[in-house]
Amino acid sequence: EVQLVESGGGLVQPGGSLRLSCVASGFTFSGYAMKWVRQAPGKGLEWVSGINSGGSSTGYKDSVKGRFTISRDNGKNTLYLQMNSLKTEDTAVYYCATDIFGQTRRGQGTQVTVSS
Repeated sequence: EVQLVESGGGLVQPGGSLRLSCVASGFTFSGYAMKWVRQAPGKGLEWVSGINSGGSSTGYKDSVKGRFTISRDNGKNTLYLQMNSLKTEDTAVYYCATDIFGQTRRGQGTQVTVSS
């Protein structure tokens, strides 16, 4: 069974930092590209960042470029998102996700709240 378990969210002041983690199981993690998506209150899901299976190629939503860094440790089956210089508009539930056999799988999410 595919499982993705996110952690690391919380309440942080504007300008602060958080590091999200996602532990994967039930599939060959090293064989799949991974991504982070988020859902802000009252809005739809939006793609935030992605990384290829080997970790050599990454991509970012324009509004987070230079502030967020995606990475992965295939030995630990873990995906990360380092978030710096957080803004109030980054407030959302963050999910890690992957596409397996044409179906998107994501975890339960972790809440990130940026507020003073």
